[in-house]
Amino acid sequence: MTTQMHLAAQYLAAAGSSFLEKKEDDSHTNLGFSIEERSLSTHPLNDNGDVFSLNYNRFTLEWNTKNSKSSLRLNQTTHAEILKWIQQTAEEANIHEPYKYNLHYRLPYNPVTGHFEFKLNDVKRLHELADFRTLAQRTLEIFLENQRLKSDIRIWPHHFDTGAFVELENDSAISLRLGLAIPDKMIGDYYFYISGYRGYDSIDTSGFSSLTNGKWYTRGFKGAVLPVSKINQNDGVTFFNEALAAYII
Repeated sequence: MTTQMHLAAQYLAAAGSSFLEKKEDDSHTNLGFSIEERSLSTHPLNDNGDVFSLNYNRFTLEWNTKNSKSSLRLNQTTHAEILKWIQQTAEEANIHEPYKYNLHYRLPYNPVTGHFEFKLNDVKRLHELADFRTLAQRTLEIFLENQRLKSDIRIWPHHFDTGAFVELENDSAISLRLGLAIPDKMIGDYYFYISGYRGYDSIDTSGFSSLTNGKWYTRGFKGAVLPVSKINQNDGVTFFNEALAAYII
């Protein structure tokens, strides 16, 4: 279901790219996560504050206005049908720019074509993925607040990570990238990550003390990781707290 949700999230990213002013860091395409709705959402897409969202619980695309919501079931719906619905719905919201599904990056899956059809194969796994996003959102919020650090928490559609970026307000010139990543070649599970940088150079972690939970990587990716399948919120906050302490000693 990770693949299905990653692909579905691209419709939201394309809406940001089509309807919003472009920013150099691509932040106009990133997404927020609502714990209450268990959904990913775009930035507001027009003057009325309409947002386009992807709901984990219902496996639907949803166009949300202040007073109403229209939705499209993804299960057994084709790419071509989705594009048509989005364009029609955007026009009804008085958005006159054309909706363009043109991704400027490659995803680790086969390209979506008009006949591609979404399928809801595992409802339990879909709810578990929403739980991971909820865990990440709450953990990052608590960590940032407790450490008096400031960052937006956003989902970036290319790598599909829940991410935050922090510049430490001291003389270290250290910045931190942290969040929740989807399974990849390094870790075959959803996992928390944190890595430190001075400028564009990653900080060597080979001399850092071991963590209560998680481990440091010293080659390629230099930072700490913690798989999330069997942990709770407190474990996640402790992981980030200990990793931060290693960077600021």
